[in-house]
Amino acid sequence: MFTGLIEEVGVLRGVTSGGEMMVLNIGASLIMDDLKIGDSVSVNGVCLTATSIGDHSFTVDVMPQTYRNSTLKELRSGSRMNLERAMAAGGRFGGHIVQGHVDGTGEIRSVKRDQNAVVFEIAPERTSLFKFIIPKGSITIDGISLTVVDASASTFTVSIIPHTLGETVLAHKRTGDRINLECDVLGKYVDHLLNYGSRAGNVEEENSSRISRDFLAANGFV
Repeated sequence: MFTGLIEEVGVLRGVTSGGEMMVLNIGASLIMDDLKIGDSVSVNGVCLTATSIGDHSFTVDVMPQTYRNSTLKELRSGSRMNLERAMAAGGRFGGHIVQGHVDGTGEIRSVKRDQNAVVFEIAPERTSLFKFIIPKGSITIDGISLTVVDASASTFTVSIIPHTLGETVLAHKRTGDRINLECDVLGKYVDHLLNYGSRAGNVEEENSSRISRDFLAANGFV
């Protein structure tokens, strides 16, 4: 699990690819202090496993499922990427619950300055994600824990403070660029529980569940 607070921006040193698989060699410094083979690292919001440790670098494997559903396939040598080690059990929880399981990608539609902030307007590639994107709710963009400012039928906005802009890859993003999106896991679990029976085609399971919209409403949850 991650918090969405980026520790450093790494640089892609090299890519080995074949079909829909990749091996990334990533240059880093800060996170190398205690990184071990087998550790989880969020790379632009994607949870990957360190498979080897080198001189200020490490490698990770990208499998076909991740290749197809993230922007990692667009990386080239020299590309910058947000890096975060898995959260330590005794660490501060400064962002929100981030799994590193990307729900889809989005396209940056506009980048506008608003006094000391920069507002990014983003269009998710899958409109089904909008049920999890709510104003003042949490969302992860390329591994960064952010707060949704507003949402319409086709786009949503986030407002970035100067510190976050300067310490992440967002400083290098422009209109038309694609980014990885991960919605708040709490909303996804609630949606799954409420709709499990209808999705699975299991009427018995649906009828036997004690969790329903009426139940949640009666207990003040909706």
